[in-house]
Amino acid sequence: MSIVLQISDTHFGTERPGVVLALLALAAEIRPDLVVLSGDLTQRARPSEFAAVGAFVARLPSVPRLMVPGNHDIPLFDLLTRWRRPFAAYVAGCGPELEPSCRLADLFVTGVNSVRSWRHKHGALAPGQIDAVAQRLRTVGPGAMRIVVVHHPVDVGDAVDAGDIVRGAAEAVTAWAEAGADLVMSGHVHVPLCRPLSVRYGAPARQCWVAVAGTAVSGRTRHGWPNSVNVLRIDRLQGVERRVLELWNFDASQQAFRPGACFELR
Repeated sequence: MSIVLQISDTHFGTERPGVVLALLALAAEIRPDLVVLSGDLTQRARPSEFAAVGAFVARLPSVPRLMVPGNHDIPLFDLLTRWRRPFAAYVAGCGPELEPSCRLADLFVTGVNSVRSWRHKHGALAPGQIDAVAQRLRTVGPGAMRIVVVHHPVDVGDAVDAGDIVRGAAEAVTAWAEAGADLVMSGHVHVPLCRPLSVRYGAPARQCWVAVAGTAVSGRTRHGWPNSVNVLRIDRLQGVERRVLELWNFDASQQAFRPGACFELR
């Protein structure tokens, strides 16, 4: 069995200390096999904020971590750096890989960088990136769950957020589903969502699902949603594999994350 903890949009620089402690307690309780951080780790890509990210990650369980940048992880006001070296601070704080991959016994996870320095908050996927992810997915042997991590979502649940769908989403969903993707994890809109991608894209999405995580620890919550994270559990009972995504919401009255909605990814 594998457990994946998806943390998104921490926006360090706007974090709530009590929520940070509650998330660390949740991570220690569920003991994930992999932690996915799906972008917008910082609020303004400042060195002090990346240092806070590093301190937070160091307190998580000592398991593999897979991170991708978000649009807040490149400078906003330093236009020269934003144009010439947009990911310099991210690389210094989080490591050199912008599109990492990780393989466990029963799953393969690969990241793709949707951040564009000239698009402000919106993201895009180039044809070469889409093809490269599809090629990585095709190398995975049978049986393993295949997950793509991208900061900007390929689907949203609220019509007001439709403009935040990453440019190239339809092409990406078609190519990745054809290559065997089972799930696309993302963030950005601070509103959780889990559903089959066929709801938006129809037959080309095949059996692929989307899991958009809310904002994990930031005060920048939206539409009345609390801070939240996603937990993916993969287990096998009598030879049948079961994949379940759980939404965990922060309960302010108890200063702890509590389980909410649960989705079986059939």
